[in-house]
Amino acid sequence: MSTQTFLLPDVGEGLTEAEIVSWRVAPGDAVSVNDVLVEIETAKSLVELPSPFAGVVGDLLAAEGETVAVGAAIITIAGADASAPPATAGQSEHGEPHDASTGSAGAGGSVLVGYGSAGHVQSRRRKPDAATSAATVRSSVGVAAKPPIRKLARDLGVDLTDVVPSGPAGDVTRDDVMKRASQASVFRNIETPDWGAVREETIPVAAASAAPQAPAVSADGREESIPVRGVRKATANAMTSSAYTAPHVSVWVDVDASRTMELVKRLKTSPDFADVKVSPLLIMARAVIWAVRRTPMVNAAWVDSDDGAQIRVRHYVNLGIAAATPRGLLVPNIKDAQELNTRELARALEKLTLTAREGKTTPADQQGGTITITNIGVFGVDAGTPIINPGEVGIVALGAIRQKPWVVDGEVRPRWVTTVSGSFDHRVVDGDGVSRFIADVASVLEEPALLLD
Repeated sequence: MSTQTFLLPDVGEGLTEAEIVSWRVAPGDAVSVNDVLVEIETAKSLVELPSPFAGVVGDLLAAEGETVAVGAAIITIAGADASAPPATAGQSEHGEPHDASTGSAGAGGSVLVGYGSAGHVQSRRRKPDAATSAATVRSSVGVAAKPPIRKLARDLGVDLTDVVPSGPAGDVTRDDVMKRASQASVFRNIETPDWGAVREETIPVAAASAAPQAPAVSADGREESIPVRGVRKATANAMTSSAYTAPHVSVWVDVDASRTMELVKRLKTSPDFADVKVSPLLIMARAVIWAVRRTPMVNAAWVDSDDGAQIRVRHYVNLGIAAATPRGLLVPNIKDAQELNTRELARALEKLTLTAREGKTTPADQQGGTITITNIGVFGVDAGTPIINPGEVGIVALGAIRQKPWVVDGEVRPRWVTTVSGSFDHRVVDGDGVSRFIADVASVLEEPALLLD
């Protein structure tokens, strides 16, 4: 009986180490090819490592919470199936590492280096069988819900009979389904804090994966020391580098966003948007994309090379959305956001949110961003001076939207008011460009009809 030794692979980021977050298997477990063995945290994100071969788990060679170097042995699997794929980067029959350059990405998308073409990665969590699924569908027939809402419930695994309806006709709404999905996630060990309606854009992560390293408490209990590792360590390094490399200039402006709020209300009641999340962040995203077209330099990058510094202007928008999580700051981005219509952008924002909530944001999702939005308004904050995401030139903050007194045609009226602020690399963008860009974003929030031009 042969024994395979699995070495920690480079998961495609060029990193040198990772932390073992949680083992998904135990000694004696039978595993098949692509069963998830372990969840690790790199400097970029949480990553699940699938098994490259089948057999029975032998020894777990690294403990949860331990930081392991790439190439180190982390698990052995005995009685490996001879039909399993040939050993590649990260493992061999006798434990010798192979050249990571043999990895490839197939039609299924990006994969871990050395794992060959992408396939379906199976979770070891129990899935409902066909009979259970059919029973769920039959039991929900008598529930009042529109077809898009039923589809959303199916996608999220929500039984409509368990949902408390809040619609005007006693029907189940999209928010009802999302609320039930969040409640159910608690029982799946997924942390979903109830931020309330005003905080609907917060992005929690999986609690089972997000438990921070146990702090060291002082003898008198008055202080504790928390190790800085993984995502938080990488974020700290990146923010320090950005703050002391790129000279930041910050600007802000108050905006009457009443028409944006009216548009959001109309879209929420539109059948075309019944199955997607609509919020002011959607209009903000459209506004930033629109304003980038008029001031391309905010979407550029400062590049140091052997031939001297260059300003690289990108004629596409990979729109980053900053997400504060217990493990640190993540900035996944929507690729080629300029190509999406409003509904498609709403769907992309929702997918980004759900992916982050499940702790499944991949390194690829965070790479290649060109400009970032941070929605600090969900925390009740009006404005700020955020630090630019490394590799970018600008970051824009959307503040809280509140009803405030506002002068309209010489009269003081209650209006929905917010503040748009942002920070920019002054090496790339001058004051006039920064001001024009922020003014353009504000103009769209004041009059979303500008998006029709």
